[in-house]
Amino acid sequence: MSATKGQFFKKTASIRNDKATATDSLSKSIVAAETIAREKKTEALRALRLQQEAMEEPKAVKPAKEKKKAVRRTRV
Repeated sequence: MSATKGQFFKKTASIRNDKATATDSLSKSIVAAETIAREKKTEALRALRLQQEAMEEPKAVKPAKEKKKAVRRTRV
């Protein structure tokens, strides 16, 4: 049986990789939580707006003012 490199030198995860992975997963979870909170808030505000619009009386449409025709003056 011959000695191999794998027997003497085991691969270990570097501390930098562990920290980077932890930071990455934590940041992704924070962003996901913020997204969920924003969507819930948007839904609640939309429901309130629709409820308020349903309770309001429709506004009367004002007739548009008629525009005066421009009078062309000719030069003499």
